[in-house]
Amino acid sequence: MSALNPTPPQSREPIAVPSVQPLHQILPGEPLLMMGAGPVPIPDAVARANGQVINHLGATMSTIIGQVKSMARYVFQTRSQWVMGIAGPGSAAMEMAISNLVWRGTRVLCLDNGYFSARMAEMCRRCGGDVRLLECEAKAQADIDAVVRAIDEFCPECVTLVQGETSNTICNRNLDCIAAEAKKRGCLTIVDAVCTLSTMPLEMDNWQIDAVITGGQKGLASIPGVSLLAFSEEAWKRIHRRPTTPVHWCLDALLAENFWHKGSYHYTAPVSGVLALHEALRLVCEEGLSERFERHQRCSTALQNGIEAMGLKLYAPGACRLNSVVGIEVPEGVANSDICAQMSRKYRVEIAGSFGLPIVRVGQMGEQCRAQNLYRTLHAIGCTMRDLQVPVDLPSAMAELEICLLRGE
Repeated sequence: MSALNPTPPQSREPIAVPSVQPLHQILPGEPLLMMGAGPVPIPDAVARANGQVINHLGATMSTIIGQVKSMARYVFQTRSQWVMGIAGPGSAAMEMAISNLVWRGTRVLCLDNGYFSARMAEMCRRCGGDVRLLECEAKAQADIDAVVRAIDEFCPECVTLVQGETSNTICNRNLDCIAAEAKKRGCLTIVDAVCTLSTMPLEMDNWQIDAVITGGQKGLASIPGVSLLAFSEEAWKRIHRRPTTPVHWCLDALLAENFWHKGSYHYTAPVSGVLALHEALRLVCEEGLSERFERHQRCSTALQNGIEAMGLKLYAPGACRLNSVVGIEVPEGVANSDICAQMSRKYRVEIAGSFGLPIVRVGQMGEQCRAQNLYRTLHAIGCTMRDLQVPVDLPSAMAELEICLLRGE
């Protein structure tokens, strides 16, 4: 090969048309019941909305966006006007919150309960933040005294934490106390509520939280890929004081304000996803938060009691157990991948493995929390364990589930 011709000539043959299967040949004939850590089953109204496309600008979209923001304020329990959607998963909302509130040199205390709270710390580092990680004990929520000591020693400008750590089913039930202590010391609090919003109480204003993120595909029972974020007034003022613009153009909150608050262009919005989110929020508002919280608590408790009556062990202690995602310890000699595969293949129920832990996870979010789904899922778990030669008491499990659901009516 000469110096003037360092690369071989490109083939002039046309690229062949790929041979692919239509979706109906790929997807299962009987839809799987989605009972993992998300996405969750969606109501018919959400599915219908997701099948429509309208102009992403104009009067109709303006009306829809206004209603989405109004309903989201109710779900976030905030009067702040700075609510907006994100074309992306909950992690994009997480990155939007962090990349607008954290810049080079910002001191950030990150409470680490597991995989997703550690992801928040990684995002802060990538923004140039001066990050201190406070690792929580295994199977425990963040210790409030340790958090206060860390804040007093490090003097962070921001604190990040999860309300529910989806990866290991640990819940920081003292979130309100942590946020209050951070506020006393002049810190902004950024909270991941991806798997908890609308499944359990979270009061953004009363708890003095400055940024809350959530994904559509979990508690809200909407589609994946469109998320929500709320900033407090104090957080919004900090965004305006940024010394530099964020590196992420699509996630720049001040640019997003153009679409979400001024009815003008930022980028082409995920129109179908916004319509789906509108219907999901409408159904949450129609049910009411207190009723929705009660339904999630009742169904999750019934499932947990049924699992224990079967003879299996729950991973997280009761005091810090996440209700929206239930972790089950995998019996000795069985792999969590075998459990998930058998349930999916034979019983048409999808549950989730985890991030290196010997557990399987069952979702209790949105439409997963319906009696018919609980009966089918618990029965599939028991039958799968029998298939894998794990001794379980399936009749007792089903009876306990029924008793708990009837008691809660």
